[in-house]
Amino acid sequence: MSLIRGFSLVFLLLAVNSNAQDRFASIEAKLQSISDETPGLNEKIELSVNGVALQDFIRGIATENNINVSVDPSLNIKIVNNFSNVTVAQVFVFLCKKYDLDLTFVGSIMSFTQYVPPIVAPKYMRKQLKISYDSTSDQLSFDLSKDSLVEVAKEITRISGKNVVFSPDLGNKMVSGYIQNTPFNNALEKLAFANDFKVTPTEDNFYLIEKKDKEDIAKSSGKNNKGNGKGALPAGLTYKIDPGGLITVNAVSTPINDILGAVSNELKVNYFLFSEPKGSTTFSIEKATYEDFLKYLLNGTDFTFKKEGEIYLLGDRKIEGLRATRVVQLKYRTVEKLVDFIPADIKKDVELKTFPDLNSLILSGSEPRINEIEAFIRQVDQVVPVIEIEVIIVDVTDTKTLTTGIEAGLGTAPASTAITVLPSVDMTLSSTSINNVIDGVNGLGLVNLGKVTPNFYLSIKAMDQQGILKIRSTPKLATLNGHEATMSIGSTEYYLESSNNVIGSQNPQNIITQQYKSVNADLSVTINPIVSGDEQITMDVKVKQSTFTTRISPTAPPGTITRDFQSMVRVKNQETVILGGLEENSVNESASGLPFLSRIPIIKWFFSSRTKAHEKDKLTIFIKPTVIY
Repeated sequence: MSLIRGFSLVFLLLAVNSNAQDRFASIEAKLQSISDETPGLNEKIELSVNGVALQDFIRGIATENNINVSVDPSLNIKIVNNFSNVTVAQVFVFLCKKYDLDLTFVGSIMSFTQYVPPIVAPKYMRKQLKISYDSTSDQLSFDLSKDSLVEVAKEITRISGKNVVFSPDLGNKMVSGYIQNTPFNNALEKLAFANDFKVTPTEDNFYLIEKKDKEDIAKSSGKNNKGNGKGALPAGLTYKIDPGGLITVNAVSTPINDILGAVSNELKVNYFLFSEPKGSTTFSIEKATYEDFLKYLLNGTDFTFKKEGEIYLLGDRKIEGLRATRVVQLKYRTVEKLVDFIPADIKKDVELKTFPDLNSLILSGSEPRINEIEAFIRQVDQVVPVIEIEVIIVDVTDTKTLTTGIEAGLGTAPASTAITVLPSVDMTLSSTSINNVIDGVNGLGLVNLGKVTPNFYLSIKAMDQQGILKIRSTPKLATLNGHEATMSIGSTEYYLESSNNVIGSQNPQNIITQQYKSVNADLSVTINPIVSGDEQITMDVKVKQSTFTTRISPTAPPGTITRDFQSMVRVKNQETVILGGLEENSVNESASGLPFLSRIPIIKWFFSSRTKAHEKDKLTIFIKPTVIY
């Protein structure tokens, strides 16, 4: 044994020396790597000191060679050394080796501290466990002293073929005990008693090792707060079970596990715990069934239950035996957007996937949560109303044009006389007719006018035009409740856009590109209807109308005039609402005539031609919504 210890000591010294060499080599390599950024490390020094403090010595070297250093003030070391023709980096490495210093780097800053060797945790040495099992008599023996529960459970499972498992919070527990030739179940119970935990056997040959409860549930259950001879109730708990098996419970800050054990043992209900329910609760129920009791008791916790045959399985919602999977098919709504509307609280820890082919949701998780999600889905999976919207669009254009004037001149050929009286006055007099009029005037003896030439003509016009143009569009739209319906009617015109690009400086070239671009003028109507419970329909209506105006040149883009409005109205089912008032008025006056004379009042009518146009355009929209299913 002493020889083994000697070898171990030698091996330890070799390992320590190897680690030290590696540490100093790492310091040298780091100094070498930063020497380009800190050239002072490569400077050679000539220095002799006697009794100088380590801190002052290092700072003096750093100041002389422009090196950034930091020295731990706790280093109380006096230096007696003589350095000749050595670099600063070599001096720093020597100090680290001589006085067992550690040199760390932060960028180009070097920090000197006392080296503290790392603490190496002792390695767990697995030893041979003294455990034996006789399969013939089903007897277990063991001699344990501060052995790992993990290794003990594994060894007992291996030699006996009976699965012994433990809760995760006991993974670091050490156990001790001595048992000789004792029945298997009794031996595990005594081991549990000696090490302050409990063992629960199951029907499928498993033994569950868990932390011990605060008190024995089986011995503390009773019918009411007065007790029944079986032990005292947990603090804050009173309960009563009537002859029909209905449960009345009042609990105030009572551990959930205590309530579950007391009521279940009183009813003699078989249950199995995958994991122990944690926490306390305060609740009160009256005349509830056992399943309702469990539902209210575990509500708001991470635990749930499931019944298989006559046994209730309880544990964490994520445990495999307590998960459920269900396909929920929708009847009226589509499944794509429904997942986003399910509250986050009720779909917590439940996996949801959409299955568009069947318009269904696939739910996987805790069954109570799945039941809650399905109940919510059934509430929102209702028939969605469809609204049919009749739209009548009336665009009325009223125009009035008045044209008057006298036109006279010489034609290329003799003009002929033509007179139109109705519906407008349009008279063209030839030279013969005009000379006849002149002869009639001359016969009065007042004036003596001369004759006109044969090519002379005289035209007199007086015309008043009126027109009314009605454009009607009667589209029908249909949409789901809360969704927009849009209609657009319009036209597109094109204009030519040319660009001239000059390429090159010595020999410039002109490149002309032409492109036709479009301009739209349309009438668009957007309606978003929402149906209330009494079939009142609220509509958000947006109307936009644009029309073309005259181009300023053949290749220029046409101008547009836009009229739009937005309104929110509410009407009853099948009632009509009128929206209008988008009115446009335009007045255009033009005149041509002789200069100066065409502007004198009264006289101007004989020396000019005038046109006056008035146009009035009005848009009116009739909307009639009808709810259909």
